[in-house]
Amino acid sequence: MCVAKIGAAHGIQGEVRVKPFIENPNCLADLGILEDQSGKRQFEILSSRPQKTVLVIRFKGFLTRNDVEPLNGVELFVSRDVFPEIDTKDEFYQADLVGLVVESTTGELLGKVSGIYNFGAGDLVEIAPEHAPRFYVPFTKESIPVIDMDAGKLVAYLLPDAQDVDGEEEPD
Repeated sequence: MCVAKIGAAHGIQGEVRVKPFIENPNCLADLGILEDQSGKRQFEILSSRPQKTVLVIRFKGFLTRNDVEPLNGVELFVSRDVFPEIDTKDEFYQADLVGLVVESTTGELLGKVSGIYNFGAGDLVEIAPEHAPRFYVPFTKESIPVIDMDAGKLVAYLLPDAQDVDGEEEPD
């Protein structure tokens, strides 16, 4: 599961800004060794302190600004089993939604969840149809009214195509 993303270097002594993606950012160091997406590089947090919306972190083995500058943009991951199981039906980890089947409110198969993203204006569910381009749906109760983990699916409400008052499609 992606738990954070490394940003710019902070100062000259090997610290970096890190954007955490977990509920309690101060617990990032409690997750143990973090890895990059390939699993080839590992990162052990030596120190961490909050600064506005990020953490300023020092990783073991990175001593200077030159050491950490190439890390800008690296996403940090931990194994899913590090997190406890969730007992309620209304809570879940976003990573557990990836791979679920997506149906429309009319029962039409739309594709599968391929990711959950936030580009700055709220979370979006990326849906990957089998033979069409991927598209996004806002991750809100209105747009995703049903998440059924037991059935392995979620239901997405899609807005109808824009039409004018005569029922004809509006020109592009």
